[in-house]
Order: sequence, then structure tokens, then C-alpha cells
Amino acid sequence: MNIILIGYRCTGKTSVGKRLAVRLGIPFYDTDELIQSDAGKTIREMVDEEGWDAFRAQERAIIKKLPSSAGAVIAAGGGAIMDAENRKALKHKGLFVWLIADVRTIVERMQSDRTSTAQRPPLTGQSLEQETAEVLEARKPIYRELSDCAIDTSGKGIDAIADEILTALARCHLDEQKSRAT
Repeated sequence: MNIILIGYRCTGKTSVGKRLAVRLGIPFYDTDELIQSDAGKTIREMVDEEGWDAFRAQERAIIKKLPSSAGAVIAAGGGAIMDAENRKALKHKGLFVWLIADVRTIVERMQSDRTSTAQRPPLTGQSLEQETAEVLEARKPIYRELSDCAIDTSGKGIDAIADEILTALARCHLDEQKSRAT
């Protein structure tokens, strides 16, 4: 079974996903990294040159190629789940773990990440705080609907988050076994 990390930018999908994959001894796939590798440019360059539609088409193609049940950790781009095709393709590939952080934490992480501005294109023409608050609010219902469990990453280190995910997944697995037994 795959573990699919979803959530807004800078909630920890990549850093926690890599750590989780190492701890579990399974592969790690980051859809944004795979897109950039395929395209030979950053997401920002892709969006600036070809537009969001071209990026989203590339994202759909990458998501369709991901392993179905090989046992991997997959970090989905923050907006990937807004696309119905992506949701359908990913839902059959594993359990969704929604990584959550408050707006202030997300903005602080983006501002402290040297590669954030270079790689992440703006989603709207608003300030970073306003954009984050509005886009996050719009995406929350989809994240909530898809998630099998949710982990708040605000103020926590990578290992602590990975521990929480493993505990939550163990609980999900036990609940699943109980429901099959009844």
C-alpha cells in the first residue's frame, strides 16, 4: 500500500515524505520533483512559459504513471487534488495523509525556504499571506474529503511528524482489520 501525502505548500510533504520512506525502507516519489525532472525546468519556469494548464496536464500524466500498490510514499503537489482525474487516479493508489499547518506557519516556511520563490509560482496576484489564506480555505474541503487521517505539522520537527503518521496509519490498519472481522 502507498502512503499519499497531501496538503498545502510547505506543510512538510516532501521533507516528511523522504524521512518516512527511509524509515519504512520504501521508495519516495514527489510529483513536483518528477514534473520538474521530466520538463527540465522548475514549476515556476513551466508556468511562466506555458501556463498553469500545461503544468496541470504534465501533473496528470505523472500521477497516472505512479505505482498503484508497490508500497511507496508519494508527495502530491498541493494543488494536484483539485483535479478530478488526479483524485480518481490517486484514490486507488493508497491511503491519504493530509498534512496541515496554519497560514502563519506556511508563510514562515515559504519565506525561509531559499528555493520556494524560485520554484513555486504565485497562485494569485495577492500578498503571500492573503493568497495562502484564500487558496488554503478553498482547498480544505477536498483535502478533508480525501484524507484517511490528518496530521498538524505546525511547530513540529520532521521525525515527530513521521512518528505521528506511523501511529495514525497503524490505527487505520487496526480499524480496517476490526471492520473486516465484524
